[in-house]
Amino acid sequence: MPTKEPRYKQSRLQQLRGFCYAAADGSISRAAERMFLSQPSVSLQIQALERELETTLFERRGPKIKLTPDGELLFEMAMPLVEQIDKLPDEFASRRGNIDQGRIDVAAGWSTILYVLPDYVEHFRKAHPSIEMKLHNVTGAEGLAQLRAGHVDFAVGPMLEKPEDIDFLPVVSYEPLLITAPDHPLAREERLTLKKISKYPFILPPRHLSTWSTVDSVFKKNGLPYEVAMEVGGWEVIKKYVELGLGISVVMSICITGSENLAVRKANDYFPNRTYGVVMRKGKHLSPQATRFVRLMIPEFGDE
Repeated sequence: MPTKEPRYKQSRLQQLRGFCYAAADGSISRAAERMFLSQPSVSLQIQALERELETTLFERRGPKIKLTPDGELLFEMAMPLVEQIDKLPDEFASRRGNIDQGRIDVAAGWSTILYVLPDYVEHFRKAHPSIEMKLHNVTGAEGLAQLRAGHVDFAVGPMLEKPEDIDFLPVVSYEPLLITAPDHPLAREERLTLKKISKYPFILPPRHLSTWSTVDSVFKKNGLPYEVAMEVGGWEVIKKYVELGLGISVVMSICITGSENLAVRKANDYFPNRTYGVVMRKGKHLSPQATRFVRLMIPEFGDE
């Protein structure tokens, strides 16, 4: 008993295309012209398809062909598939280049979402209103975990230490400011020193965030003790409690609007600037939508 030719050795798509073109045009010759093949090649493809399906697909009357009932059934089933396959390159190119649909997931901390991202998000949403955008409010460690797991496209925020598997693309830096209540002794100091600052209790964000570790590092490096009177989340909350005279703090210039009831002193002689940037997993290819957003922040992103 003869064995059938293994299916993986056959060009199933090419056979179906030849069959469907011949059925649609009523001519194997015209089908061959559309496929840039010879007429005998297309005939052999159709015959191979008939052998595999164990049926006759065309009634042949000289140069004319007519679908058999089985041929009509196969044409009804196969033609939509062939059309979709034939349109695939154009559809792929169109959707790949169409950044007006889709979704972007961005990981960022509360301060970054509140102070750094609004202008970028507003610009992007106005330009691309049909793109869904989700901002994941997470800590730095949580953002890295989501990035590595593929749950977000990229993250935005500061980065004190860059892991080997991560790329950090700087965007903007802000200077540190010492904030106190207007009647605080430090507000009247003609010349601030770190030693004078260390005498007053601080109000800081939670210790797992970067501000705490920065302040702690500065005082330890200079051998000065310091006290944290309160631990609260978010610069807006910190500013409120500093206004009440419950402590002092160090914040970044981005969060000061000028409307606060605070005394504000530059502190970049003692505390470092904080640089915010785009955080990406090395080797990750961003979608066109995500790439366009990153280019709002870094115009040269992606240039060779």
